[in-house]
Amino acid sequence: MKRYQSFEEIDRDLKRLSLEKQIALEELKMVKNDFQEILKPMSLVSNALSAFGKFGTFMFIKKMFK
Repeated sequence: MKRYQSFEEIDRDLKRLSLEKQIALEELKMVKNDFQEILKPMSLVSNALSAFGKFGTFMFIKKMFK
């Protein structure tokens, strides 16, 4: 446990912890926004079409070599 010598030290640590908390909350907001962006319907459809296109291309190339 940390021992404080003055109220200034306590205030400084409280301000630092408050700022760290605010930074952590902002980082969580960014992660939430990124996650929401990933889950948007157009994003999902686009990803699915891309995957099907790659699969189709792979199957076409595989058929050509048989």
